[in-house]
Amino acid sequence: MQVSDRVVRFGLKPLVFLASLAPAVYLTWAVANNELGVDPFRSATRETGAWALKFLGLTLAVTPFRRLTRWHLTIKFRRMLGLFAFFYGAVHFLTYIIFDRFAGLDFRNGLVSWVTIGDLTTSTGGDIVQRPFLAIGVAALMAMAPLAVTSTAAMIRHLGGRRWQRLHRFVYVAATAGLVHHWWPLGDRLRLDSYGAMVGALLAYRIYHSQIRTPRRTSPSGLAA
Repeated sequence: MQVSDRVVRFGLKPLVFLASLAPAVYLTWAVANNELGVDPFRSATRETGAWALKFLGLTLAVTPFRRLTRWHLTIKFRRMLGLFAFFYGAVHFLTYIIFDRFAGLDFRNGLVSWVTIGDLTTSTGGDIVQRPFLAIGVAALMAMAPLAVTSTAAMIRHLGGRRWQRLHRFVYVAATAGLVHHWWPLGDRLRLDSYGAMVGALLAYRIYHSQIRTPRRTSPSGLAA
């Protein structure tokens, strides 16, 4: 199916953007209207983390879907989906910092001070050391950060296509770490199986396509070697 760039840019991309932003809008509304149960901030933290993992899965799925269906239009949405994965991951981390660590401080020198910042850093660092699944979550977010920074066309030109592709393989590290971080504290086997199957299948397809299947080379005459 042929779709013009104008339709993609001014029609489909805004729709995908609004659909991707909808969970954040809903969660904001739900927190403001006390629709997330007795502990709305913990629920918001859990939901934003789940959406980060979902968008990571969608980002991983774009290339296999494009290759299997030959619907090349989908590649135009991969950058947006990846950025939303980082967005929800960052919001997930910020809700933990603000509503868990920051809210638990005694504010000895006021709400905002160097002492408060030091206490927040110490409290967060200590919690991450005591609960390894938090360290894995931070690692997932750190793996996504350079991918978000280098997602622009200018950065692709600056790094070069080959280096850019090597860097963006960190998406697999982020997805795996995000899966472990999401499952570990919950002990949710059903969710582990569903997300794990999705990420595992996408990783297996990537290995098959890049390692097992040898690309056909072209001879100087233009014929396939």
